[in-house]
Amino acid sequence: MSQTISESTPDTDTPKTQGLLSRFGFQIVLGLLAGVVLGGVAITIGTNGTEPNWLTATLTQIGSSYVGLLKLLVVPLVFTAVISSIARLREVTNAARLAVSTLVWFAITAFASVVIGILVGVLSRPWLAAGVSGEAAAEPGRVGSWTAFLTGLIPSNFLGLEVDLTAKGDAVTATPGFNVLQILVLSIALGIAALKVGKAADGFVSFVESALAVVQKVLWWVIRLAPIGTAALIGKAIVSYGWASLASLGVFVVALYAGLLLVWVVVYPAVLKFNGLPVAQFYRNIWPVITLGFVTRSSMGVMPVTEQVTERNLGVPRSYAAFAVPLGATTKMDGCAAVFPALAAIFVAQFYGVELEWGQYLLIIAVSVLGSAATAGTTGATVMLTLTLSTLGLPLAGVGLLLAIEPIVDMGRTALNVTGQALVPAVVAKREGILDRAVYDTEPAFDGVRG
Repeated sequence: MSQTISESTPDTDTPKTQGLLSRFGFQIVLGLLAGVVLGGVAITIGTNGTEPNWLTATLTQIGSSYVGLLKLLVVPLVFTAVISSIARLREVTNAARLAVSTLVWFAITAFASVVIGILVGVLSRPWLAAGVSGEAAAEPGRVGSWTAFLTGLIPSNFLGLEVDLTAKGDAVTATPGFNVLQILVLSIALGIAALKVGKAADGFVSFVESALAVVQKVLWWVIRLAPIGTAALIGKAIVSYGWASLASLGVFVVALYAGLLLVWVVVYPAVLKFNGLPVAQFYRNIWPVITLGFVTRSSMGVMPVTEQVTERNLGVPRSYAAFAVPLGATTKMDGCAAVFPALAAIFVAQFYGVELEWGQYLLIIAVSVLGSAATAGTTGATVMLTLTLSTLGLPLAGVGLLLAIEPIVDMGRTALNVTGQALVPAVVAKREGILDRAVYDTEPAFDGVRG
């Protein structure tokens, strides 16, 4: 089915021939290796009494600063990207049909992913919690619940900004924060309103799109720091938890990556084949965003890269990609909201000696398909896991057992998240007859680094 769509060419430079050291992908690999080495060196140096050594302190500062930069841009990025994406739907014929198809394929791939997670968990259950000590069990600082999820959808103030007041003696400390779900709801409402108002909203939409371009440019600068940030975060994780803690959870790590890999090599290829799209070419086209998602651990942080890859390498029309990708970056989480909580719930049940029944497995599927938006944020999937555990009636203290491997497993989860966020727009565009196959079938035009 053919549709008319207004296109504009992204203002980007054509990638130039680069030496190995100047290639961003190679820099990312170096960052990963450097993190492992630095973490080992920091452990060898030891501590100065109760204080961390200079290397540990440096890794902590750099890692937290990098995550802070990503978090800093989440609010303006979500706000401007979602409003702009919805407003652009006026350029698309049958926009409502495209939106519904996008949500349907989000649900289909989430369903298949959580089934994979359950199967891997059931098969690995005899060894899943072997060697894990209960000393790490602790109630999580953030807990997800269906009541909190639903009430949290209603913005308490503009942009969902929050302030956490902490009293220490006579001093009161104010810690600013934000609720991504509230930002998402407010942005969707403003985007739909702009869509309904029509020409009278042109000035507002133009301002939002200009702001989005500026925010994305700053985000590109932050993304270029990914190799340094990754080295610091990996090194800090190794120092914090040690080789022994990581080894004790080795079975869980292997099982999770097996589940993620099965989605990559079975579920997604099956979806692509069913819709007549070459599998190998798809993965070549989206490789830049997979690697960035892996090292940054932030679907929202790499959202501009996902959108560029979807448009320039997969051939999805810009007006539709600008809607589907931001929506997916906040609600489409096959790694964090499907494979991981399914496997983690089975792990926690196994550790506490709870036998799960078929009804509870069905609950895991329902939570994963319906509750993906609960994971909206910069990094991590603690909220989604606690939502799953509380729905099943499992101890929330089981979350603490997995904290030692959080940075390691979050890399794979996020890489799968961004893959699915690019997959669905390509599939829907193909089914609706608006995919540019000439772009899809040629060598990738975008390598993940914008000038």
